[in-house]
Amino acid sequence: MADGGGAVQAKRTMGGLLAIPEKMQLHLAMLTLQFGYAGFHVVSRAALNMGISKIVFPVYRNILALLLLLPFAYFLEKKERPPISFSFLLQFFLLAVVGITANQGFYLLGLDNTSPTFASAIQNSVPAITFLMAVILRLEKVRLDRKDGISKVIGTLLCVAGASVITLYKGPTIYSPGPHLTRRNPAALLALGDAAGKNWTLGCIFLIGHCLSWSGWLVLQAPILKKYPAKLSFTSYQCFFGILQFLIIALFCERDPQAWLVHSGAELFSVFYAGVVASGIAFAVQIWCIQKGGPVFVAVYQPVQTLVVAIMASFALGEEFYLGGIIGAVLIIAGLYLVLWGKNQERKFITAAAAVNSTAPEQSNINRSPPPPAVQIKPSLTQPLLPQSTETV
Repeated sequence: MADGGGAVQAKRTMGGLLAIPEKMQLHLAMLTLQFGYAGFHVVSRAALNMGISKIVFPVYRNILALLLLLPFAYFLEKKERPPISFSFLLQFFLLAVVGITANQGFYLLGLDNTSPTFASAIQNSVPAITFLMAVILRLEKVRLDRKDGISKVIGTLLCVAGASVITLYKGPTIYSPGPHLTRRNPAALLALGDAAGKNWTLGCIFLIGHCLSWSGWLVLQAPILKKYPAKLSFTSYQCFFGILQFLIIALFCERDPQAWLVHSGAELFSVFYAGVVASGIAFAVQIWCIQKGGPVFVAVYQPVQTLVVAIMASFALGEEFYLGGIIGAVLIIAGLYLVLWGKNQERKFITAAAAVNSTAPEQSNINRSPPPPAVQIKPSLTQPLLPQSTETV
């Protein structure tokens, strides 16, 4: 009877989960995802404070991510995975240079000199930088005759202004939990998130390099994904080449064998968190959210991550907040939402154009006259503004 009761209870629990509307499931998944990414910023900074190598850390992280992704890529994408060729391998290698090696390397260098909160804040500028990069590469037309184009341009300028403020103006301390934190835990002095004694401006420049690498990866991966649509395999190949590239860098920059040893449980936890949660689980959750809610829905939650990081870093690392960083973060977030609003309006234009084009043949049959010219509304973005799959940092 006990077993039967347990089965009934389990069935009711599953039924309750299935009864949650899909929209609510999406919101819960995105909130969980932001907490996961926020934890990654804090855990990564704590790992750097403990002395883990900035080269060894991404090697172990990508090895774990590859081990997690590889079985799913192999078994789930047998039918949709195109045959591999030298051309694909070369493209995957070059994408790994931009999207993994430069992306993660610049991120860790920037984080080591700044703080988790401002690293997360600057990341909000990625959609705007992607738009700007697509314009420079002539993959994008600036449509100043439409409100969506104007919104994207203004949003991009605000993001650039915000990143400039964070980089060039640190300003006075607005909030400092340090004394209270150290009274509770004197060891917290070793984990201050303020990067005391480091070069703040240089750190912000590294973080901008991180965002440029990420944006470049988003622009360059779009045409390759059209020819190679197996996203898990696509990411697995890049993880593999990223590991090789970091190992080559390590041959020249990391000569100490002790750097490859994990010296504490905290270091081991940070490596597993980065590889399993931030790269593996988060990747799967984000793919599902993009497929169900769209890339704009996913990107709207990015500023939530910044807020969560600020709270976590304040309590866990004793992070101080500066006026320049707060002003810059506000400008970047405002710019992000303007870019996303423009992207949403662009989709409405495309939908309206498709509706007009589909009804044109029907009208011509009714009137028995030559069909009118189809309304051509070109999207103001010819490559995806936001990732269909992502390796975030």
